[in-house]
Amino acid sequence: MPDGQPAPTEIIHVDDRTIACDGGDGALGHPRVFLHIEDREKMCPYCSRLYVLNEGAGNDHGH
Repeated sequence: MPDGQPAPTEIIHVDDRTIACDGGDGALGHPRVFLHIEDREKMCPYCSRLYVLNEGAGNDHGH
């Protein structure tokens, strides 16, 4: 991970560039946020889950 960025708490592989994260754990999670993966991965700013785009997925560059 780049300097200053926390280590991921969990790595989740996804097929879509836009994902929703609520931290899991029901009421113990965080507000639902929608994240857009621009390159290959995106970390949730709330819970540090790392979402990694699967090979060949998300090539449509949708909105």
